Amino acid sequence: MQTITQWLKQSNYLSPLSPGCRLCKEGAKLVLFITGQCPATCFYCPLSFEKGGNDRIYADEWALADEQDTNVLIEEAHLINSKGAGITGGDPLIVWARTVRYIELLKNEFGESFHIHLYTSALQHADHIQDLIDAGLDELRFHPLPPTWGSMETSPLLDPIRSSISSECDVGIEIPVIPQMKQEIIKLISWANTQGIQWINLNELEFSERNEITLYKKGYTIKRDISSSVKGSETTAREILDIIAAKDLDIGLHYCSSSFKDAIQLMNRMKRRAHSIAQDYDIITDEGTIIKGIIEPTNKQNLNILLTILMKKHNLRKREDFIYNEKNNTIEIHAEILDRIHSNLSSNMCSCFIIERYPTADGLEVERIPLSNNTDHSIRSFPK
Repeated sequence: MQTITQWLKQSNYLSPLSPGCRLCKEGAKLVLFITGQCPATCFYCPLSFEKGGNDRIYADEWALADEQDTNVLIEEAHLINSKGAGITGGDPLIVWARTVRYIELLKNEFGESFHIHLYTSALQHADHIQDLIDAGLDELRFHPLPPTWGSMETSPLLDPIRSSISSECDVGIEIPVIPQMKQEIIKLISWANTQGIQWINLNELEFSERNEITLYKKGYTIKRDISSSVKGSETTAREILDIIAAKDLDIGLHYCSSSFKDAIQLMNRMKRRAHSIAQDYDIITDEGTIIKGIIEPTNKQNLNILLTILMKKHNLRKREDFIYNEKNNTIEIHAEILDRIHSNLSSNMCSCFIIERYPTADGLEVERIPLSNNTDHSIRSFPK
């Protein structure tokens, strides 16, 4: 019987484990969303309405202006100190020539050790899979549709999978865990083991803005109030792990929960980016978010007065303690300093806030706390 390895409590696997998964855990994988177009119509598709069905490109949260805007892709990879990339969609094979170009671009920039994996339903342009492999693709993850899980010998993916297995590329399968399909998933794993497929990834099924109506209509509910996970998906995955462990198969099997993706993979990627972009006056939290103070002048004249007050009265240094963000017309300052001096800044001249935001390209704000001269809003203690 194989041993199930527990991975930071949110993930479990049977060896072998994909190198791509190990790098994702470190936050060292760039997520390259290469198109939202896809030939499949999966009822559980989690893509946002902004991405799904649209031919858009994102390097993590950073949108590329167009296909030629590759500087963004390379810069984002550098900012997270990336060791690899996961190419997803939609289906990357829909834009197979673009995908080939980007694989070659990343390999040329970061070297052959830069690990690239890719997800595909392979329903269209499967004859171009070898082009991806020739360009340097390291790992191919097929996504067979649920009706075929129990009968892969009749699946349209049969030939693409078998031809890929005979190539130099690692081959795996990745699917969501649909609670009512435990037996079909077990059949899929057993079949994959006979084909020489190296591993299967089981993802926790999740609600999203795109699929929630369909999932509710099918009788699915959330696992708990603060979760988007589907009730029963995790339990089914763990039951499958136990059954496959007892079979002592050669294939690797990895259960990846939604909390593992958010609390481990995303957090570690944010930490890597935060340390690349943080200014001297920024505070990086244990979760990888950035805390800073914001001063919003009421007009240009007051801006100049405020800058003088900061430098002359409070002996603050530009760039080290604060900067003027011309794009946003704000003064960014160390949160502890602003927490200490905000009462000395006239509310007629400016508004003061402590903000916490993601270090991602979209700079999503997690929290904004207004500082009032009339109320003690002292911000407790800050992360060091």
